[in-house]
Amino acid sequence: MRLHNLKPRPGAKHRRKRLGQGESSGHGKTSGRGGKGQTARSGSSIRIGFEGGQMPLIRRMPKRGFNNPRGTRYIPVNLSALNQFEDGARVDEAALRSTGLANGRADGIKILGEGELTRKLTVRVHAFSASARAKIEGLGGVCELVTPSKPQAAQG
Repeated sequence: MRLHNLKPRPGAKHRRKRLGQGESSGHGKTSGRGGKGQTARSGSSIRIGFEGGQMPLIRRMPKRGFNNPRGTRYIPVNLSALNQFEDGARVDEAALRSTGLANGRADGIKILGEGELTRKLTVRVHAFSASARAKIEGLGGVCELVTPSKPQAAQG
């Protein structure tokens, strides 16, 4: 197989709908736009949710709840997952990401107390739950907090 042999799969390509090509084409006269009115005009576009001047549904519904878009988002990592590191190892964000325990974008990593830890570790992350901190320090390990780095403002 070469590049010049490649073809799209059957059914992947469609003919362009040719509008205004006479009545017998099925797309003549109004060209699929129906009768008169706002949507029949050229250049017409009505924003999503517009109901012809009636109060739109999204504005008629009561607003409830709370949204905190600036909350801190942590990637959770359970204590039992840290058992794959060697005894006495230093566990930080780079180590957790390289082993696949922390994936994706977030403001930091938080160690949760789910499961049992069997190794003495030095854990250096952005947050700990109280039970995780107690279990790590109970085995003689160390919990170090990292402050997330904020972007520096340009000095002028």
